Order: sequence, then C-alpha cells, then structure tokens
Amino acid sequence: MTGFAEEGPPPAHPVADPHGDPFLRTRFVVPVCPVTFLRRERLTRHLDQSPRTPLTMVNGAAGAGKTLLVADWVRRRQRAPVVWLTTDAAGDAPGMFWAYLLQALRVAGVPLPADVGVPADAQRVSPGLPARLAAGLSDREQPVILVLDEFDRVTAPEIAEQLEFVLHHAGPGLRLVLVTRTEPLLPLHRYRATGELTEIRDAELAFTPHEAAELMELHGLRLPPAAVRALVDRTRGWAAGLRLCALAAARSPDPEAYLKDFEADRSTIADFLLAEVLKRQDPETQDLLLRVSLLDRFGPELANALTRRDDAGAILARLSRDNAFVEHLGHDTYRLHPLFAEILRAHLRMRRPGLETGLHRRAAESLRRSGSLAEALGHGAAAGDWEFTAAALIDDLAIGQFFTGLRSDAVTGLFSRMGQEPRGPAPELVRAARELSRSDLVSGLTHLRRAEQALEESGSDAEGDDTGAAARLSCALLEVLAARLAGSPAKAESASEAAGRLREKVPGHLLARHPELDALLLTHLGSAQLWAGRFEEAWDALSAVAGAAAQAVTALPREDSLGRLALMDYLNGWLSGAERKARAAIAETERFGLPQPSGAGVERLVLAAVALDRDELGQARSLLDAAAVSPPALRDPVTEAGRAIVTARLHLAQGDAKAALKAADCVIPADVSSPWAEGQTAVVAAAAHLAEGRADTAADLVRRLPEEQLACAVGAAGIQLAAGRARAAVHLLDRVHPEGRTGPAVTVRAALTRARAADEAGDRAAAGRLVARALREARGERLRRPFVEAEPWIRPHLRSEELHRLARGWLIDRSAQPDGGQGRHLHRAPLLPVEELSGRERDVLRRLAQMMSTEEIAADLYVSVNTVKTHLKSIYRKLQVNRRGEAVRRARELKLL
Repeated sequence: MTGFAEEGPPPAHPVADPHGDPFLRTRFVVPVCPVTFLRRERLTRHLDQSPRTPLTMVNGAAGAGKTLLVADWVRRRQRAPVVWLTTDAAGDAPGMFWAYLLQALRVAGVPLPADVGVPADAQRVSPGLPARLAAGLSDREQPVILVLDEFDRVTAPEIAEQLEFVLHHAGPGLRLVLVTRTEPLLPLHRYRATGELTEIRDAELAFTPHEAAELMELHGLRLPPAAVRALVDRTRGWAAGLRLCALAAARSPDPEAYLKDFEADRSTIADFLLAEVLKRQDPETQDLLLRVSLLDRFGPELANALTRRDDAGAILARLSRDNAFVEHLGHDTYRLHPLFAEILRAHLRMRRPGLETGLHRRAAESLRRSGSLAEALGHGAAAGDWEFTAAALIDDLAIGQFFTGLRSDAVTGLFSRMGQEPRGPAPELVRAARELSRSDLVSGLTHLRRAEQALEESGSDAEGDDTGAAARLSCALLEVLAARLAGSPAKAESASEAAGRLREKVPGHLLARHPELDALLLTHLGSAQLWAGRFEEAWDALSAVAGAAAQAVTALPREDSLGRLALMDYLNGWLSGAERKARAAIAETERFGLPQPSGAGVERLVLAAVALDRDELGQARSLLDAAAVSPPALRDPVTEAGRAIVTARLHLAQGDAKAALKAADCVIPADVSSPWAEGQTAVVAAAAHLAEGRADTAADLVRRLPEEQLACAVGAAGIQLAAGRARAAVHLLDRVHPEGRTGPAVTVRAALTRARAADEAGDRAAAGRLVARALREARGERLRRPFVEAEPWIRPHLRSEELHRLARGWLIDRSAQPDGGQGRHLHRAPLLPVEELSGRERDVLRRLAQMMSTEEIAADLYVSVNTVKTHLKSIYRKLQVNRRGEAVRRARELKLL
C-alpha cells in the first residue's frame, strides 16, 4: 500500500471554459466600427492618456458609444499589446471570469506564468491565481493594455477585489481599461486621489451639436443647425438615440418634420425608436428578430431553426450592415443590442402569445444537435419540456454533473423546477441523482427503481441492446453510489461489473467527453470496499482515480479518493503518508477553485486524527469544527464512522469520558459491518470505561476484536494491560506481531504496551529498551499522544540520560533536565495553522499587529468593513484563537509576523 502516483500539472493551454464548453472566440475580438461611426478626436486624445495611468474607466449609459470609442482607439494603437475581453452574464462567476481573462491574454500572445493555474469551477477561483498572474505581469518591460468591455455585468465583489489586487501588484506591467455602464466595485477614490485614473463619463460621451451634425451627415441627413440643437437637447446627446433617430428619419419623406414629432406620447426615446425600427422591417425580418430575441448569441443555423426558414444568414448580414441593432461578433455569430432584445421580447409576448414556449423548445433541440448541452438544457427548462431536458442530460452521459462540483449547482438548480409529473427513465434518473447527491438513500433508490422499471417496460433494459445504453450505464453509476451510501460492497461490485459491460455499448465519444464517469464509479466502489475492511481492493480502485491525470471534471473524485487513501494510511499507522494525502486531497479542489469541503470530506477527519496523535488538541478541534460547519456532500458510512471515532477520541483526550462514550455510541446504518470501524469504536469506548474505573467492562469490549485489524488489536492489548491483564495483552501482541506490517502510530503503541508490561514485571532494562525504540520511531512523526497516555509510569524512564536525550525538544521541553528539576510536563509543541493564511488574510493580520481598528483596516485595504470581519473570522479559526491579541501573539509564535 505504499505506492501512490503523484498528480500532474494542470493543462497549460486549456481549450474549454469551466463549463466544459469551447471558449467563445468572439469575446476576444475587438469590435469593428460601422461605416457610420464618427471618430471624435476630443475623446481619442483623452484615451491617449490611458497608458500613463494604471486604470482607465469609460463609464456611460447603454448606447453611449463607449465600446466603439475604445475599439477605434485600440485599432489605432501601434505600440503596447492590447488584450480585449467582452464580459457577459457568466462574467459574474469568478471562475468563468478568470478563465476567459487568462484565455484572452493567451490569444493576444501575452506570456503567462507556467503555474498560473486553470479555473475549473464557474463559481470559484483559487486564491493563488491572481497573485501568480500579477507576479508574471510585473516582470514585463512593456505594459499590457487590458480592455474589459461590458464590465458592468461583473457584479461579484470578489472579482473586483481580485482584479484590483492584480492591477496593484502588477505595477507598470498592466494598464486596465474598463468599459462599463455602472461604477465598478474598485477603490476609485484612491486612484483619483493619486492621479492614477483616466476617466471618461456620460457627460463627456454625450454628442455636441457639431458632432451630432456630422453623425447625421454620415447617415445621409443634412439638417439645419437649429434642428440639430433641438435633437441634441431632446436626446441629451445620447449616441444610440441620435443613431436611432437618424435610422428612422432617413426612411421618412420629410426627415426634419419627423424629428420634430418623434417623441410624441412615448415615455422613453428608446422604447419608441426601437419599436419604430422593428415596424419598418419587412414581415420576414420582423418575425426573425422577434424569435431570436430569446437568444443571447446566435448564428444563421439556430435562427433558421426558430423561423423554420433558410434565409437567416442573408437577413442577419443585412441587419448588421444597416446598423439595425444586430451586432456581428465574427465567426458567423450575432447578438442583438440588449435594449433592442428586451423590447423585442415584450413585443413577442404581446403579438404572439404562447409562441415563446415553442421557440425555447426548438432552440433546445437545435442546440442539443450541435452539442451545446448547457444551453440546450436551459432552453428545454424554459420551455417546461422536462422529458426532453432530462433525456438530453442522460443521453449525453452527463449524469455525473450532479456530483463533480463543476456544474452541480447549476444542474441541481435547473432541475429543482421539475415537478413530479414527467415520468419515464430519464426524469426518474435525474430525480434519483438529485436525491443521492444529497445522500438521501431512500428517496434516491425509490426513483432509481422507477427508472429501471421504466427501462424494462420500454424494452431497453437488456445489456445486449444498444438502445438506452447511456441510461442503463447511468443506472449502474447510481447503483454503485447507492451501494456506497448503504455500506454494501457486494452490491457495489455487482453494479460496477454491470457498468463495465455497458461501457462497451456506449459511443466512445461520450465516454471520452465524460471522464468523471469512470472516476466516480471507481471512487464509489473503493469506498464501499473500504467500509468492509477490504483494504487491498479498495486501495487499487482508489489509487486508479488518484493516480490518473489531473482534470477539472475529475477533481472531486480525486479529492474523495485521496481522502480515503489517507484514511487507510492512518488506520495502518502511517501518519506522514496520511497527512500528505489528506493535504493533497484539499489542494486538489483548491487548485481548480472548487468548494471546500466537498465530496465526502474525510480528509479533514484524517488531519484531525493525525493532530490528535501528535497531541495537538486545539488543531484537532478546529478541524472537526470546520467539518461540522460545512458538512460534506456525501455522508457515507465511512465518513460518519470516522467523524464519530475522532470526536470520541478527542473528548477522551480532553478528559471527558462521558462525552467520549456518547460520541462513540453512534449507530451507523449499513448493510454489512465494518471491522475497522467496530474495532476502533470498541477501543475508544473501552478506554472511556477504563477512565471511569470500569476495568472489566473495558476488557470485555475488546476481548473479541478481529486480530487482522492490527491497529485495533494493538489498542485492545493496551486496554487489556491497563485492566490488569498483562499476560493476555502480551500474548495478543505476540500473535498479531504489528512490527514491520504497520506504521509508527501502531508500532509505537505496541512497543509502549510491551514496555509497561515489562515495567510491571520488574524488568526495567527491557522496559527502557522498548521505550527507547518507541521514542526513535515516534520522533520523526511527532507522535506525542501515546506517551501522554502512558503517564505516569513512563516518566521515571524519561529521566535517564539516553531516553531524555531522545525525547528532548519534541516530547520534553528543551529546558528540562534529566533529573526532572524543570519541565515536569511533557512538551506541547506550538500548533500549526489549520490551513495556510491567504495573502489578504496576512495583510489584515499585519494591520492587526499595528493596533488598527476594523474600520481603519477596511479603509487602508480599500475593502468593506464586512469583508475585513470575514477575514478576521477566518484568521481566528486558522490560528485557533478567539481574540485579536491572541491572534497577534499566535502569529508571532509561528513567525507569520
């Protein structure tokens, strides 16, 4: 069990976003200015100041001409590299935002640090990514100009905070240009105060009468100065309003008269003009515009699917050329101006009631055929066609999305709107996956049985039949998961074998697209085998997942498998290996920006158990508390048993035997018993009874423990000895002989048990040799708890020169003398932080040491007071303290300050 494959580096050049969809190349393209675009030199000269300041903001209302202004300026630049990224609705998700930003830099040819990372979860990003990016940009001789268009779509405070961090620490290597409708969540006051902000706002973007006259001429309209001034007054110089006026008036026999009366009885210019633009299109074009208004982006093929015609390509190209609020994004992709799309949707509902549902269904079908699963699911749900939507998920073999953490929230949220009415294999499988992902075994199995029955009734349940293979393979995956939750290795193995046969019936491209399927199958199988104490089989299954190439979609199964491998290392006494794998499990999800804790979360229990063996009780308590605050996604018997055992051991170490017995008295439903769980529980319960003076009860509890569980057997021997049954204890150790088969956490306890037996028999020389052996084995692991439990009989031995030297500095205080004159108690080493402090948490900690108030820290770091309070809570938890002064003292002990 010593072999373990190290994880590989993340892909250097990802080709897909965190949802697994290809990056939309149009988001990196600088928009093309139309022939009617008017270059305004006063604004261009203002933008020329941008490279001199870290931050430039072009802030104006929708249709103010911001994007085209900056796009024209970018295309005229010849020196510094310019990176363009158009954010969209997904930009509000940190992982998606940073994935696209990094890809924009790559597309523009900007070299990135090799370790910058790959965001995998649309909702989250690793805290280290902004730091690594800033460090890479800070080394540049020539700055990168990064333009973020439509930045008003980014409303997540954490994105703004991360972006400001990169801008601040990249120094002269980065110049940021924000094109936005709203004030961004950045400390603008600081940049203004220091003269580091170039700003163009609504008032400056507004057209002057002279500029408006030039714009009208570009549209073929020559108007008297008075008419132009009146138009500017009525539109307040709004670029889109002027443009709409020009488009509408150009089609009127008397443009000047039209412009005098255009605002009539309409509440806003936009509503009226957009309606006028729509009405002046021919019926076929109006119909197309109304139908595509439901789409964020679209091409001719998708538009044709909604109109059931074949002329969308020509119509869209014409509308784009005519500047009719249809924007060509490149690569045959279009989108409507947001305001125009909103009004078109309102017109669609008013003029064609009931058509919207059918259009969503057609869009879903077309997107499903093109392989855009996420968009297909969204439109299928909008149409209320849950049979189609569930079938799309199942037929794509994407059932694992409920469990991988990348799209689990989105998929679960989407299908939460599905009622009980849709029947059939696919809807029931979706319901089963949803319930099992919550560890609701009863409800999950109910829906799973209904799905299997529906498959049988449809005639597609036979393994030799290729029809419905994806659904049957999904059934097998859920069966293995259910067996894991039920603690039934036999059922897990049977379902896993069925899954292996069904894989041959599923198209290879589906299996290649969903590597999480095999990872989940092996993880669930190995977990069920681990529960039954079949460590070698479990190790093989879990190692296959943990040792596979690192991918975002398999990050959670890898974390889960690493955590269980860590548990097996711990149960076999290998503390360092257990700790290393447990931390690797946590790092696996942090690396891809996935939530913590996730999966089954057993790695934190392992770390708590390791801390207990090292007599770091505060750290063990903090880890258990952290696991309790954020319960794992999958609560299987292994996790529940581990939590109960570690909690009981901690209570016992703290001297609360009654609480230990209560924690150990935890009934865990399972189809089969777990020898290691029963053995560990019996040992800790026996120790609690022994602490309360019930020696016979303690000895009876451990008398019949299975000897093949070596850690339990060694613990039982210790209980027997403490209960006054030295001969039985030694005979038990002679039979199991843990030396050479287990790690120090087991062998040290075995040596100390033999040492105590020798000491009680009057053989102090043998006892001393055994204590010396135990000290040598324990030193490297910082294994203190067995020696603490061995007090007081072991203390006289530690006064000898040789043993004192072996114990000094890690078990006994360095100042203690062999005669016991100082350091009467065993040494307790300073606790390490539960988790490493983030960069921002260190910033807050340094200001705490300067006696700054919460409000002063917030002002100094340009963040909100609530953000500082959140950081403080995290600092207290990681340092295991409750007050500011304690946090500063603790940080100094750990040399964090």
